[in-house]
Amino acid sequence: MTMDVIANYHTDALQSFRNHKAMAERAIEQVNDEEFFALIDPEANSIAIIVKHIAGNLHSRWTDFLTSDGEKPERFRDGEFVALSDDSRESLMEFWRSGWQTLFDAVEPLKVDDFARTVTIRGEPHAIVEAINRQMMHYAFHIGQIILLAKHF
Repeated sequence: MTMDVIANYHTDALQSFRNHKAMAERAIEQVNDEEFFALIDPEANSIAIIVKHIAGNLHSRWTDFLTSDGEKPERFRDGEFVALSDDSRESLMEFWRSGWQTLFDAVEPLKVDDFARTVTIRGEPHAIVEAINRQMMHYAFHIGQIILLAKHF
């Protein structure tokens, strides 16, 4: 029974990640380039910045998921919240797509036995389920922001 629960969780987690990615992409498709980079106020993040942040997090958390800390030393998290002159919609969406691919490449091959392992995020140990849930909730939060902004525009 436990193996079935783990297998069902694994399948559901992957489907949830796919659903959230698809919801965000459908919202993003509805905005033009100006709206993609627009701020609703000086303290807000644009859709572009949220995409950049999620993508940076995806790359950091899921690269070498089982063997290295999920907060990679080369990640510059604060820089994810800065729009650079060379940030284009195309480049940010490619960063987004490769980040999601990194997640799927890490999570899809997990075996039932892997769920007994511990991974580290920012120096703190996490059970695999904990790490997956942590990221799923983080992405869902920001994807909700993307949807809200897309509806606003």
